[in-house]
Amino acid sequence: MNTPSDTPTPELSAGEQELAQASTSLVDTDTWVDPELAALCREAAADGAVLLRNDGTLPFAPRARVALFSRVQVDYFTVGYGSGGDVNAPYSWNLLDALRDAAVVDVDAELADLYTQWSKDNQPDEGTWGNWPRYFEEMPIERETVRAAASRTDAAVVVIGRAAGEARENTLEPGSYYLTDDERALLDSVTAEFERTVVVLDCGNVIDLAWLEEYGDKISSVLYAWQGGMEGARSVADVLTGVQVPGGRLTDTIARRYEDYPSAPNFGGLEHNDYAEDIYVGYRYFETFAPEKVLFPFGFGLGYTTFDVATTVETSETDVTVSATVTNTGSEHPGAEVVQVYVQAPDGRLGKPARVLASFAKSRQLAPGEDDTVDLSFPVASLASYDDSGVTGHRSAYVLEAGTYTVYVGTDVRTATEAGSFTLDELRVVEQLAEACAPEAEHAFQRMTLDRDAAGQAVVAWQDVPTRQSSRRERIEARQVPAVEQTGDQGITLADVAAGTATLDAFVAQLTDDELEALTRGDRVMGSELGAAGNAGVFAGISESLRAKGVPPVTTTDGPSGIRLSAYASLLPSGAALAATWNTPLVRRLAAAHGQEMVRKNTHVLLSPGMNIHRDPLCGRNFEYFSEDPLVTGLVAAAVIGGVQEAGVAACPKHFAANNQETNRNLNDSRVSERALREIYLRGFQIAITESAPRTIMTSYNKINGVWSHYNDELCTQILRDEWGFTGTVVTDWWMQHDTDPDFPAVTDDAYRVRAQVDVFMPGGWFDHITGEFDQVAQASLLTSLAQPDGISLGEVQRTARNVLQLALGLGTLRDTVTALSAGRGEA
Repeated sequence: MNTPSDTPTPELSAGEQELAQASTSLVDTDTWVDPELAALCREAAADGAVLLRNDGTLPFAPRARVALFSRVQVDYFTVGYGSGGDVNAPYSWNLLDALRDAAVVDVDAELADLYTQWSKDNQPDEGTWGNWPRYFEEMPIERETVRAAASRTDAAVVVIGRAAGEARENTLEPGSYYLTDDERALLDSVTAEFERTVVVLDCGNVIDLAWLEEYGDKISSVLYAWQGGMEGARSVADVLTGVQVPGGRLTDTIARRYEDYPSAPNFGGLEHNDYAEDIYVGYRYFETFAPEKVLFPFGFGLGYTTFDVATTVETSETDVTVSATVTNTGSEHPGAEVVQVYVQAPDGRLGKPARVLASFAKSRQLAPGEDDTVDLSFPVASLASYDDSGVTGHRSAYVLEAGTYTVYVGTDVRTATEAGSFTLDELRVVEQLAEACAPEAEHAFQRMTLDRDAAGQAVVAWQDVPTRQSSRRERIEARQVPAVEQTGDQGITLADVAAGTATLDAFVAQLTDDELEALTRGDRVMGSELGAAGNAGVFAGISESLRAKGVPPVTTTDGPSGIRLSAYASLLPSGAALAATWNTPLVRRLAAAHGQEMVRKNTHVLLSPGMNIHRDPLCGRNFEYFSEDPLVTGLVAAAVIGGVQEAGVAACPKHFAANNQETNRNLNDSRVSERALREIYLRGFQIAITESAPRTIMTSYNKINGVWSHYNDELCTQILRDEWGFTGTVVTDWWMQHDTDPDFPAVTDDAYRVRAQVDVFMPGGWFDHITGEFDQVAQASLLTSLAQPDGISLGEVQRTARNVLQLALGLGTLRDTVTALSAGRGEA
């Protein structure tokens, strides 16, 4: 078990602190962790562990003699690197200590001592920001040592570990996506000497598993453990010994070869990526065009028992309802099953995937012979496709094409069987929208679509992607953003607004241009003195004059796997592990306990959840994110957001949107059709916003069809606010790029951003990383533009001020601060 003193946080130079959201040094020695939160972490990590293969070797019987192989049993990867993982955890478990502590099986001491000493003598290099290790070098081991261990024990456990992280992709190399020669040699030796070999995959991302077919039944069991945070290794020990059952199901397809993924030819480009696979991401591609290329299908996972799922389907013009009775048909072990509902829509003119996930739910834990009835329903409208070309006669609309819609129910996408159907006699327009974020004509590409051969089999075809037709300038000019007349200080405080004795407009009318500008950015640096030590940044009440009017500083912190401060905080299971539970009530309970920890640590906005789509398995931050599927992504994110916000703090889902690689992420252009953008890359965000109303959201670094997300009016106003009804605060990812509005030259940088209703620039300073100084010209861009007749308008800036102030008013944890600041005129 690693104690805090065993894992010091590295000190970083000022430049490193500015360049990246790097780990913070400790100033707080409070190591207390809420026992309920720790227990939920342990439960969730076990519930997300996916059993891919098992011949009955698992769970180990009590007092089974087990030999642990690989250094990762000692140097265990608890989470990935970067802002999604660098938490000052008060403790973390490795697998060797966890199995010994559980005291259910007998771990071979001689082999364990050998690995422990070798690891002590060969401490792994944790690297620096963006240069972390993807794996740790393996201990050389002689065949005679393996043979001797086999003579003393009943089974072997081989742990394969991989790490990934921010600012860098995984690679098609040994030690990253592929096994190393030493790992191969270890597996060769162990499988040759042991009759039963269990492989545990301590990996945050999907890696190559084609080697499982080569070893065949020499490998008895395979557990994809993901990375479960500080309690993750204990959860794996629980699963291996049967204290808990493996409850996870895959949220990604695992293909036989990397080259089989449809994104493979168009991933990792420095300047841009053409999302040529279009809507055919993950299982949507494999189940439609290439089922033979799948090693483990989406939704797959085994348990320690068997289930029968009996279903009935009822349909109406508006809804589909599925009732599924899940029965544990085994005789020894408990378990829970995930009921998954898929729909195949008619090809129509748009072309559709063979199956699309429409709903899911997890049964309760069932003892042998017990059953549970799970009721699922979803609106027919949720099955609509987006017509971005007008081929159905309804351009920029969600439509349901005429034909038969077949409903499949089962426990993964491949084995789900037909359970019902319904027919639409004519096309139905579900929602008429307007063009947004379409590709530019000069960046046109061909996208994948569906055709059928003479035998009716689906085959890949290609078509030109529809390009922009509408005028952005005309839309902006037509938009009216009224201003309130500036009155000067009238003595109105934010507490007056909270009490209902003054309106927010009256408060905003008092604000000077400088105060308005201050509300549109953070306090320039990370680790602001206005917030808890080691914070990611502070915004809102960053000036004395604002605080004198009762505006509180709002503190932000990472993140998806825990609160990143100069203090100890719980290290949660990675996003991939949480999503693999398919258990949104459990995720919400965990998030609610995490929200309470935020209150204790004095932070207000958690930069979480990360919810970009797993477009490609090499993306370095897939461990933070949830799935290749937008429904899983949206509902798991909604559970995180809803849970966190129960505590009166805010969740901040990210990165909005199409941030699907780390390579050159600040400059890269995601070129994607409107249809794929809406059906795949935005839908998860839409679901999360509809289901849980996050109070904040963070834009991404990348461009979307030529426009950086933090300047993207069509993304952040037209879609996010006007279509989806988002009423919260939009913040940038940390630092952004200089640019000028192509339609309005007097609108640059911060003015360009505010026009798009990207409210807050974080951490707030236009920092020149070459000179090491702040760019004062860029810093003044908002006020400079405001002073020009053709620049940004006062109404637009006041609109942003309202968005930020409404957040401050809506956070329950800030109510006392608002009152105290208002009463003391700035001194809380």
